[in-house]
Amino acid sequence: MKPITKEVYLKWYEDMQFWRKFEDKLAALYIQQKVRGFLHLYNGQEAVLAGALHAMDLSKDKMITAYRNHVQPIGMGVDPKAVMAELLGKVTGTSKGMGGSMHIFSKEHGFYGGHGIVGAQIPVGAGIAFADKYFETGGVTLTYFGDGAARQGSLHEAFNMAMNWKLPVVFIVENNGYAMGTSVERTANHTDIWKLGLGYEMPCGPVDGMNPIKVAEAMHEAIERARKGEGPTFLEMKTYRYRGHSMSDAQLYRTKEEVEEYKKIDPITQVLDIIKEKKYATEAEIEAIDQRVADLVAECEKFADESPFPEVNQLYDVVYEQENYPFIPHKL
Repeated sequence: MKPITKEVYLKWYEDMQFWRKFEDKLAALYIQQKVRGFLHLYNGQEAVLAGALHAMDLSKDKMITAYRNHVQPIGMGVDPKAVMAELLGKVTGTSKGMGGSMHIFSKEHGFYGGHGIVGAQIPVGAGIAFADKYFETGGVTLTYFGDGAARQGSLHEAFNMAMNWKLPVVFIVENNGYAMGTSVERTANHTDIWKLGLGYEMPCGPVDGMNPIKVAEAMHEAIERARKGEGPTFLEMKTYRYRGHSMSDAQLYRTKEEVEEYKKIDPITQVLDIIKEKKYATEAEIEAIDQRVADLVAECEKFADESPFPEVNQLYDVVYEQENYPFIPHKL
């Protein structure tokens, strides 16, 4: 695995801090009704992404996930201004303002979406991995889903075919404890979701999803196995979300005390503690990072706010073109 150096810790801190503040800003914009529809935030789960990115080869590896999908494309290289513009429904967004919060997408950067249908991305992720195997790209697809989606029948179909064909895919369940608002204890007679992989003789196991080092180590092993043609791995990232399932969630299923307990092992705090302990940065340098983060969030908000909404004719420009129906001119 690539060594976890001083530079990695500083990058992790800056990236995770930016993702957190970016989504805090989205929460504020949602309250102002500038972000419409649903809004699912990632606060608390940042180590899962930070550790995975350290293990990936972004020149050929790909990622697909559910609708809690705003910071992943940023980590993959998508301009955060375009992500925020998409959330505000602006034409400068990643999908020209038509995808919104739950459907961020960038083929250029290997990010194949946000999917609003629970569990829909699991077989799609296996399909992307099939394409990589078929065309011999050497790429690996990271397929993420939540603990609620682990109950989908399509998961078992995807697991079966992925093992049968030894697809270069890593399946990752981000178990943040509650699916929408129901704990794992109430939806199954077992609480170790990773054990679902045992039925397919798929390498599987639990990972501390609050610690980017543990995530990076587990992801490196799984990605290298897939890249060598040895097939998929199933990892259960045991993590936690500080905010509700979505912004409309009253969170009546848990206590504030429980949330505060998990904040004691916040991934950002864990990384910052190591930076201070090893004297990787002075207080002034940490403050400078925080200021860069604040400035970039403000820049994203300004860009999105000032960008125009799409013109109505764009609705017609993005449908398929039919040769014997020349009445709608297509531009895209």
